[in-house]
Amino acid sequence: MPEAIVMMNVDIGKESEVFEKVLNIDNVKEAYMVYGIHDIVAVIEAGSMDELRDLITNRIRKIDGVKSTLTAIVVVKKSKG
Repeated sequence: MPEAIVMMNVDIGKESEVFEKVLNIDNVKEAYMVYGIHDIVAVIEAGSMDELRDLITNRIRKIDGVKSTLTAIVVVKKSKG
């Protein structure tokens, strides 16, 4: 299954609202509210690259308060242990 890490910049004061909306998307495996260049980071997965693109373009980027996104497509994944 294709995975991506999506980093979001959010309107000031909308962080919690956007974070909750991101968490409610079925394909979101993990989400973090962070300090730094980005406000929210989410790990998402989908059944295909087309579904992944649709999820980012039509679900995440259209959430009210999301100003911009930066997406990193996962190529290799390995867990410790």
